[in-house]
Amino acid sequence: MIVFFIKTNIIRFAMNNKKWTLLNNFLHKDFHLIFSIWTIASITCILLRYFRDRYNNYRIFKNVFWHTFHQLPLYTHYPKEYFDINHYGVFFSTVIFPFSILPDFIGLALWGAANACLLFYAIRKLPMNRNQHLFIFLFCIYELCTSVTAQQFNIGIAAIIVLSYYLIEQKKDFWAAFFIMLGTFTKIYGIVGLAFLPFSKNKKSLLLSCLFWSVFMFLFPMIFTSPSYVFEQYHSWFVELICKNNHNLFAYYQNISLLGFVRKVSGSNYSDLWLIIPGIILFCLPYLRIKQYRSQSFRMMLLASVLLFVVLFSTGSESSSYIIAIVGIAIWYIKTPSETKTLNMALLIFAFFITEISCTDLFPKEIRNTFIITFSLKALPCMLIWFKICYELYFLDFCQEESIPNNLK
Repeated sequence: MIVFFIKTNIIRFAMNNKKWTLLNNFLHKDFHLIFSIWTIASITCILLRYFRDRYNNYRIFKNVFWHTFHQLPLYTHYPKEYFDINHYGVFFSTVIFPFSILPDFIGLALWGAANACLLFYAIRKLPMNRNQHLFIFLFCIYELCTSVTAQQFNIGIAAIIVLSYYLIEQKKDFWAAFFIMLGTFTKIYGIVGLAFLPFSKNKKSLLLSCLFWSVFMFLFPMIFTSPSYVFEQYHSWFVELICKNNHNLFAYYQNISLLGFVRKVSGSNYSDLWLIIPGIILFCLPYLRIKQYRSQSFRMMLLASVLLFVVLFSTGSESSSYIIAIVGIAIWYIKTPSETKTLNMALLIFAFFITEISCTDLFPKEIRNTFIITFSLKALPCMLIWFKICYELYFLDFCQEESIPNNLK
């Protein structure tokens, strides 16, 4: 009920910030209340899975540590422990270790809370005013609950990408590299943090730091295993990711992405490179506008583009992955200098209904199963918004919007 109450106030904020005073005054100036809502909602949603004995993903995760500790294969089936198979890297055993040694009830609750708190912290670090922060927290809370219910690391990945951007902005390249490599060595997605390399004031330091953390994270599991085991598991991980990619192409609950949308709507069999290569070109073109780098809004819009791109162009994207994209949409809505307010509002509402709630019980089951899931329609609003972000990054003058003098551009 709390989440529903909050959601009914979001559109009011999006339409006119000045009219959004009731909820704004209701929340504590230090964000204690909204932080409590995030944490309690996350713990409640994830524990509901525990009481229904539907926390298979967490069983996979905690056993990544135990299997690594006992030097057992990580990328094979263990039907007596869980169904499905692990797709996370060897270093993930270190990430999940503190939760694995606890009873499932406690470990599961803390895992959900830790991910939610990390994302909350990352968003709070973004350079925005109080109302803008509140809007992101409230707009994302429904997708947060969807993602935390799946017990996966997508919330953490969203936080890692945002923190990578923030730390580069703060000239803390060493720790930015830590988060980039953390995301890479756990779920690959974190590698997109290198998209913020052009904004670094010391690119050499950032790249050398990435090299340092890469070596560290590759070698660290050898402390409690062995070099041969780690090398073997990384090779197995690479093979498993290729197999998983092929399996995802027409999978019912996977490939909820731009790639999956086009493939499932067309029903055709082709190489995804026909979409990925143009997508990468569209993504990279804004980097040619070097003079715009001085604009904070331009850089924030690129952050939004990264958060959407990583979900839209991955065959591994599933419903719980969209917490990453939703954070990107919220950042775009706040930071876009576009004057097409009506269109922006329409896209925001479209994203809320189709991306956030279409895969839940709030949508009719017939529509959900026949159209939304079958054709990966959850990706459609994100696709439209990402194309609009690309257009704005190509053509709008962000420096003029921020009144940055021409001689400083």
